[in-house]
Amino acid sequence: MQRAAGRRRRATVLVLVALGFLLVPVSARAEGASCRELYFPVTLVALPQTMHGTLCVPSGGAGTVQVLIPGGTYNSSYWDIGYQPEIRSYRLAMNNAGYATLALDRLGTGRSTTPPSAVLTTITEAAVVHQVIQAVRSGAQGPRFGKVILAGHSFGSGTASIEAATFHDVDAVLVTGLAHRLNLTGTTAVFAATYPALLDPRFATGGYDPGYLTTMPGSRYSIFHAPGPKVDGAIAFDEATKDTSAYEQAADLFPIGIIAPYSLLINRPVMVVLGQDTVFCGLLATDCSSALAIKTSETPYYGAGVDLTTYALPGYGHAINYAPNAPDYFRAVIDWANRKVGR
Repeated sequence: MQRAAGRRRRATVLVLVALGFLLVPVSARAEGASCRELYFPVTLVALPQTMHGTLCVPSGGAGTVQVLIPGGTYNSSYWDIGYQPEIRSYRLAMNNAGYATLALDRLGTGRSTTPPSAVLTTITEAAVVHQVIQAVRSGAQGPRFGKVILAGHSFGSGTASIEAATFHDVDAVLVTGLAHRLNLTGTTAVFAATYPALLDPRFATGGYDPGYLTTMPGSRYSIFHAPGPKVDGAIAFDEATKDTSAYEQAADLFPIGIIAPYSLLINRPVMVVLGQDTVFCGLLATDCSSALAIKTSETPYYGAGVDLTTYALPGYGHAINYAPNAPDYFRAVIDWANRKVGR
């Protein structure tokens, strides 16, 4: 399985070379941070698996690590976008602000192992992420961190919410690209743009069973980036690094109801960040017009007295790390993290 993952990675690099956007090794563009690849032995429903992550630590060290979970059909590259990283790399922004980052490949993506899709749910993924958090707190894989901010995007935010609510082992939770009210038109468009990963040449030989899905070629701008500007290099990077999800995971989020009982149990500071998201924003869905509107929409889904901060990123869709104005939201996250957790 790891050989197959390696083949996928090499194929991605070749595609990017052909497009003129070569992925520089992460350690070569760490910009003051030291990065290394880690492989965490984890157990998924009694099945031994390996979860891959890239740990980057600022040159001066850090006491807080941000554990980053990507969304459906994304892998860890979502947090360290190689096209104009000075604008779009969340990892780089956080490292420059003094935070360590651990960007994970969810099981079945990137360089993590590929289990049977039937056992991949939001709840089982949360249990696996919990094992990773225990490892970074104990120093079992190297540096030991006293404080952990758990951050997610989309499906990864659902996983982060369930992990934090179940295990209460993190200091704060960052939820991006996820809200509790759906835009049914937008979610229908996302499902219409997916198909079994086995039908995609990129994943045909990667050990995926029929329960894995990916996006159809050329569809990612319309479902993940619109109404943002169509920057060819950014969209090409997204298409070239796309990954998989399991149908079971998608079912967990649609309807979003499985997350709501858990988000009510989170007892740590939470920050919710949304763009003009076609999946979650709109009439009869979440009001994403301002930070106050998001807070009004989302407050009922969190426990009484929870420390909830919200941020609205204008002009972009679901995959907000790709937004030309992403640095604005990065700065907002840094300010929140500094106030609520510290480095």
